[in-house]
Amino acid sequence: MTEILLINPNTTRTITALVLRTARRFANRGTKLRAASGAFGPRYIASRVGYAIAGHAAVDALAADRGAKDAVVLACFGDPGLAALKEIADVPVVGMAEASILQACALGRRFSIVTGGERWGPMLEEFVASQGLAGRLASVRTVAPTGGDIARNPKAALTLLAQGCTACVAEDGAEVVILGGAGLAGLADRLRSAVPVPLLDGVACAVSMAEGLARQKPAKATRGSLAVPAPVDSVRLSPGLRKRIG
Repeated sequence: MTEILLINPNTTRTITALVLRTARRFANRGTKLRAASGAFGPRYIASRVGYAIAGHAAVDALAADRGAKDAVVLACFGDPGLAALKEIADVPVVGMAEASILQACALGRRFSIVTGGERWGPMLEEFVASQGLAGRLASVRTVAPTGGDIARNPKAALTLLAQGCTACVAEDGAEVVILGGAGLAGLADRLRSAVPVPLLDGVACAVSMAEGLARQKPAKATRGSLAVPAPVDSVRLSPGLRKRIG
């Protein structure tokens, strides 16, 4: 059995539950999934400061977890704290955004991202550039409701999301569209018939990649930037995180 921990670094437990339900729909029968929410920080990440806090919350959640796991999914599109999680984890860590853009590149030459919350536009452009894939990005289109708003009332946002996805194809030249955001988990199934190119669900992409890496059981790096860092002195961190990095 493959065991995967999903970390949702925002503090809204209903969104964590949504991500977990969606992940179970796409996971293999032999995969056991469980999820953790951030212990502190914004209810939903919709700004740079929220993103920065969420990175801390994500590594704190990993450090606090005592369960067995073969891989970790960072269940927040934009992947706050992803590199830090990879540095301290002894199993593969996969981000929703990372997995989505890599799989999009396997399906088409250029991809677009559609998500909720206007501030995510430049943030996701910067994320894609940091992964070396700016040349493959056709566009990032956002709708005004945040992912948290969409999770509370997805039906109200479906038309806006469908318009954004079709505009990515018709106006921006996207050959693949990613529907990004924990609050949008599962909505790709409801929009696929309206989009004339492959439409990817971020949770499905992350779970499938995590399952594949877990089966391979890759060794933890002992050299390079993702090897476990040297112990550091710290103050006022949670006991789990202080132990993990100290």
